[in-house]
Amino acid sequence: MFDHEEMKLLAELAGDISFALDHIVKEERLRYLAYYDALTGFPNTTLFCERVNQMLHTAERQRRAVAVAVFDIDRFRQVNDSLGRSAGDALLRQVANCMRAVDETNNVARIGSNHFAAAFTEIEDPAQLAHLLEEKFCGSLGRIFEIDGRELRVSSTAGVSFFPADGADAQALLGNAEAALKKAKTSGHRYLFYAPAMNARVADRVSLESRLRRAADRNEFVLHYQPKVDARTGELAGVEALLRWNDPARGLVQPGEFMPLLEETGMILVVGMWVLRQATADYAGWRARGLDLRRIAVNVSALQLRDPRFVAGVLDAIACQDGDDNPFELEITESLLMENIDDNVRRLKELREHGIAIVIDDFGTGHSSLSYLAKLPVATLKIDRTFVDTMEDSADSMSIISSMISLAHALNLKVVAEGVETDGQARLLKLLKCDELQGYFFSRPLPAQDIERKYRRQH
Repeated sequence: MFDHEEMKLLAELAGDISFALDHIVKEERLRYLAYYDALTGFPNTTLFCERVNQMLHTAERQRRAVAVAVFDIDRFRQVNDSLGRSAGDALLRQVANCMRAVDETNNVARIGSNHFAAAFTEIEDPAQLAHLLEEKFCGSLGRIFEIDGRELRVSSTAGVSFFPADGADAQALLGNAEAALKKAKTSGHRYLFYAPAMNARVADRVSLESRLRRAADRNEFVLHYQPKVDARTGELAGVEALLRWNDPARGLVQPGEFMPLLEETGMILVVGMWVLRQATADYAGWRARGLDLRRIAVNVSALQLRDPRFVAGVLDAIACQDGDDNPFELEITESLLMENIDDNVRRLKELREHGIAIVIDDFGTGHSSLSYLAKLPVATLKIDRTFVDTMEDSADSMSIISSMISLAHALNLKVVAEGVETDGQARLLKLLKCDELQGYFFSRPLPAQDIERKYRRQH
């Protein structure tokens, strides 16, 4: 169909197209190698820094922290020297796959021969990042890899820097993280933060968590009970169970020092069930010795309420107290109650059917809807202490408390005022028809045996 000249032209065109296609492939390859590591497929230093700088712009607007961690594979040179570079490359690919599996944000890069970097944006505090490094990154790399039929156990060391404290841009954060890594390798730590003060805080937090786990195993937690007094008669109406930690080294530790960590680590699920069982045992002991306490209250945390096994766990813990005369009350904060309100209503109604009373704690500090308040299976409102603290000096606080009490009584709910510290507060609350009073004016929290003595003296 084509003559000689036409065939020659077509051949030249085909050659030009082939050259152009080859050039495009090579250009794409060069563009890829400019931003990605050929061995692992991870971003390289250039792309990693670009991404981190983008994160920093967003974090600065939202006033959030960003952390950069640099990981080093320990004794990697020995693998190269003894098994050859091909074995080292195979190990790096397996390590990359391992890091890819544990990193959900795809913010990991290879920045050196045996150095990897990762950026973290959803970090609330250094202790949270320390757990992430231990459990996911350093922990997942500390296992056996199989290379050419040989088993190699690998460990890693990490250095960490934080924006904005340790640097304003990606290069500064990366450099400071590498400085922390170098110090970690010479000191023998698995990871170190660039700021020494941060290392001290994280070490204290990790130590506290370890001691709390031992405390649960060694039965070091105890319950103290704060009395609730009938405002009209002055008699003991009930008690609230409060968790304390009897630390062998420090003595009795107040909950403010350890409760947030129990929540953060999830230990509150186990400790919370222990509180219910111990309160049940103490109440049964009081009843067996002739004490007729009307009610015993236990606080419920956010993590417990969200647990799908919460209702079954509560019913199992206090099964021996089931029935219409069940003395147990569960105190739930107002703000917590309004989260996932429909699920909470369903769960609390199930508990109410077994005779367990529900108390809204810290009432007045949340944003509960009156329409929901009428539907909730609640028996008691507990006025937050912030209103009680100022009621003698503030007409606004007095008006708020008076309105709360009137609202509760209109809904056939009982009212408890917490944080009563003075005789003046107690007298004003009685005048406002508050049902029960609780606070240091009447009694500090007491061990179970002291509650028994107090009850017997009263009667």
